[in-house]
Amino acid sequence: MLDLIDIGANLTHDSFDADRDEVLERAMASGVARIVVTGTSVTSSVQAAALCKAHPGRLFATAGVHPHHAAGFDAHTAAALRALLANPAFVAVGECGLDFFRDYSPREAQRHAFAAQLELAGEVSKPVFLHQRDAHEEFVALLRAVRDRLAGGVAHCFTGGVHELDAYLDLDLYIGVTGWVCDERRGGALRSAVPRIPLDRLLVETDAPYLLPRDLAPKPQSRRNEPKFLAHIVERLAALTNQPVDVVANAATANAERLFGLQRNT
Repeated sequence: MLDLIDIGANLTHDSFDADRDEVLERAMASGVARIVVTGTSVTSSVQAAALCKAHPGRLFATAGVHPHHAAGFDAHTAAALRALLANPAFVAVGECGLDFFRDYSPREAQRHAFAAQLELAGEVSKPVFLHQRDAHEEFVALLRAVRDRLAGGVAHCFTGGVHELDAYLDLDLYIGVTGWVCDERRGGALRSAVPRIPLDRLLVETDAPYLLPRDLAPKPQSRRNEPKFLAHIVERLAALTNQPVDVVANAATANAERLFGLQRNT
């Protein structure tokens, strides 16, 4: 049995409302012993706090504001995040970053929210949980300017190629890989980059309920992703890197423990 940590699952999503406990049981049965619940807004971060309280030692969380919600970021938002991050169950700041693909929030609002959360991460000495889409150069520039004040970070749901990977590794970031690597339509650049990810920089995540691995057989009828499929992603990574599955799994788990300050379960 593998001992895995899903470093990014949106367990506060309403698609889990009817069977969240069963989802957690299936995760544990598949070797996913710990999960980091992604906070994408103050509301979802507060909900994540309640989940962590109900499942101590198994669930942890991030607290942050996704770029899609950046338009509403203000001093009250920052204060609410700061209060949440005082809880030891919160292990990172984010999901934060830039998304110029959707532009659901104005770009200047995204820059402001991202910069504020980077400052907050330095203040509370917790790593950053990072999102970037179609904003690579500006994203890297903002990170580089403050990198020496950050307690590490992860490029969450990395989908890029070698160029982006090298830039993130130069910033000493961890690389979070999802079921995107299993997508025969869109995952080619990522699959080419995966062998270049050092084992001591690799993290694994499902981003559930999103990004259901497309090569699952049989596929769940609901098309909903959940943490129990993390082992499938690890198997794909092992094949791409020509490494034994347990070597990849153990490395990813040790990396998550190191980045987020998690104690190994006994």
